Order: sequence, then structure tokens, then C-alpha cells
Amino acid sequence: MNHDQQPAAAKLRLFFALWPDDATRTALAEWSRKIHRATGGRETRPETLHLTLAFLGEFDAARVRELEAAAARVRIERFVVAFDEAGYWKHNRIVWAAASRSPPELETLVAELRAALAQTRVAYDPKPFVPHITLIRKARREFTLPQFEPIRWPIADFALVRSVLGSGGSEYFIQARWT
Repeated sequence: MNHDQQPAAAKLRLFFALWPDDATRTALAEWSRKIHRATGGRETRPETLHLTLAFLGEFDAARVRELEAAAARVRIERFVVAFDEAGYWKHNRIVWAAASRSPPELETLVAELRAALAQTRVAYDPKPFVPHITLIRKARREFTLPQFEPIRWPIADFALVRSVLGSGGSEYFIQARWT
């Protein structure tokens, strides 16, 4: 290697998310299986179900401590999200679960997290926050969603998650949590 060239900085694929507890994950997975029978497509693996708060994409590994310090400034209060509806986005053939009413605590958490990232000059996907959980990818275009019982997800923390692409799809690893 030429001494004038610096090695490329290590990059991590990162995002902030709400990560379900075991009971919520089990309920979401059951709901997903029921929907999958009607829609076909590819089910999201239960261990990867989550609600993205801020997607960072490729991130310089040397700056992770800065990122964690920014997240540590965000206050999170306990709240519950009631997932009571499912829908379908035709443009990308995704079936999702969502809350018909997003709790104000969730909106505050996202606003504070994104503000902390901006203050630290951390770039994130600026698209408006649309709280949902992806259940099915590549669903058939014609189907009727089955009836289901609402799922109450108690929220007590948020996580920084690393995504690693493997032969079986993305694997997710929790880097840190804040309560």
C-alpha cells in the first residue's frame, strides 16, 4: 500500500429501534403467520421484528461512541403501543402492522432522538417517521387480511442495532440499549 493512502474506515450498518420483549415478539410472530397464509410472500423472521426509529445506514465505526453519547441524552418514558391494524403497501409489496393511534411518547422519543443525532452531526434517513413493523415482504397483490386481536407492546427502552447481511438475509445485533 502507498503510504499516502489511508485504509478505508470500517463501516457498520446501524439503526435505532424499539425491540420487542419475548411476549410481544411471540404475539407479532403469530399474527404474522396468520397473515402470511393469506398473503404469501416472505415472513419477517421473529427474531428480527422491530420498529425503526431512525435509520443511519453505513456509519463510521470510529464514531460509534459519539452516537451512543447522543442517544444517552434522550429521555424515554414507559408507554404502551397498541398494534391494532395491518395494511399493505403496493409499491414495495410489504404487509405491516401499526397502531391506529401513535402514542405521544413515541413521537416525542423519535423527535428527541433525531434532534440528538442532528446536534452530533450524525446523518440519518430524514423521511417522516411512519411507525410500523414489517411482517411480510413480496406479498401477493390480491388477498384479504384476516381478523386479529390487537397487540399491546409495553415500551421501556430503545436500542442501537447493527445489521449484517448474511446468506439467509440480514442478521441484527443489539449494540446498546437505553432505558
